[in-house]
Amino acid sequence: MTGWRLLLTRPSEDCAALAAILAESAVFSSSLPLLEIQALPVTEAQRATALQLEAYCAVIVVSKPAAHLGLDLLRQYCPQLPRQGWFTVGAATAQILEDAGVQVSYPAQGDDSEALLELPRLREAILRPDPRVLIVRGEGGRELLSERLRGLGASVDYLELYRRCLPHYAEAALPQRIAGERLNGLVVSSGQGFSHLRQLAGAAWPQLAKMPLFVPSPRVADMARAAGAEKVVDCRGASAAALLTALREQPVPVL
Repeated sequence: MTGWRLLLTRPSEDCAALAAILAESAVFSSSLPLLEIQALPVTEAQRATALQLEAYCAVIVVSKPAAHLGLDLLRQYCPQLPRQGWFTVGAATAQILEDAGVQVSYPAQGDDSEALLELPRLREAILRPDPRVLIVRGEGGRELLSERLRGLGASVDYLELYRRCLPHYAEAALPQRIAGERLNGLVVSSGQGFSHLRQLAGAAWPQLAKMPLFVPSPRVADMARAAGAEKVVDCRGASAAALLTALREQPVPVL
């Protein structure tokens, strides 16, 4: 896959991990983190949710920050975590919970909301009368997941623990990075990551919209196309493996 030169936009720690994996496959990358995780102050509502954790038939943790912050909060108010169904969208988030002794289910194929919703164990968990599901997340996001769960008869509550902010960059930082390092592909890991990419691009967006854009799900692909992105590649997952598979299937642009 030599020839790809990608811009990575995840939080800085995730960018570093992804860059190392890409380098092993001879893929050049440059990191410009567009998501900065800021923990939210703990509220009475959050405490109340933690204290009634056993009322939920399923707990869905949607990201690595949600897993870290969720464990920190829940251990304060619920030292022995109930053994109800715990679910994640992908393996990396599941590993954080498993390391803490939590048994987790996640889709083996595809790390997105659509794949999780097809997971038989999740479907079984919400078959009980008046099922309640808790989604542990940042502010906003995964609306498709909650909508579909409600459509299946479950009530859905949120435990929102962080917000995703756009770090401060100079106005032309994005196009300058792309031009200076001769990058030929863009990678985003979420809808908010794409929104921040579009925001930082500013007046340069029409030009950047012509570049291949690798996204993690159909939902983010639809967002990008609606904003004018011309070459959107749905990786059907945010993992390094999903990205590498997509890269193998795409021709390297000729600059």
